[in-house]
Amino acid sequence: MAIIIKTRQEIALLREAGRINAQALEAMRRAVRPGVTTAELDAVAREVLRAHDAAPAFLGYPNPDRRYSDHPYPATITASINDELVHGIPGHRVLQEGDIISLDCGCIYNGFVGDAAFTMGVGRISAEAERLIRVTEEALYKAIEVSRVGNYLGDVAAAIQEYAEGHGYNVVREYTGHGVGRDMHEDPIVPNWGQRGSGVKLRKGMTYAPEPMLMIGSPEVQVKQDGWTVATCDHNLCAHFEHTIALTDGEAEILTLL
Repeated sequence: MAIIIKTRQEIALLREAGRINAQALEAMRRAVRPGVTTAELDAVAREVLRAHDAAPAFLGYPNPDRRYSDHPYPATITASINDELVHGIPGHRVLQEGDIISLDCGCIYNGFVGDAAFTMGVGRISAEAERLIRVTEEALYKAIEVSRVGNYLGDVAAAIQEYAEGHGYNVVREYTGHGVGRDMHEDPIVPNWGQRGSGVKLRKGMTYAPEPMLMIGSPEVQVKQDGWTVATCDHNLCAHFEHTIALTDGEAEILTLL
């Protein structure tokens, strides 16, 4: 595993990229409402990145599993609705009252990547969906809380799993968080499950993105016919949150905040 330790100057560049990315996510959050298409949300994010001279990190990204598609990713964001976990391709689909949508965006600015995601409701949503979204976001912050120098990557993974399962949810195992730097996907892999005290020891200057992905039902997932969109096999709801963080002398710094 070739983990790239970042300098203070490199973390500053990652912070710049992260804040631009956060503005794109916030603009989409404000635009979500019944009647909006996912293509319109993609255009909102694209315009924010363009205004800051940032490039979309997802657009043109090769499919990591060529069994499903040889076509690179065709959009600026991923927009995954209800039982779709990640990698949903934006298009003509219209958001409906009661849907939940996971929006993920990555950008490249001055050679460094910002990457983050969130799930939210469209209009009034069920109590079940609200609870799923809340617990998934809380799981992300549990992972960030234990992301401290001297702890282990297994502590981060276990924090997600323990919190999710403690609230009655399952975590996906086929998809993970990841290191972030000049490349969107670097080492280390950050699973949503693990054992405390195991794996890589955390060091100052590591930068990575924990990505809790929780589902109400079975953790089994499938890739849809478009070759990208990942959905639950039992069609139950799922949610996804992500921040890029940097390890410091104390608490981890979240690099993808406004």
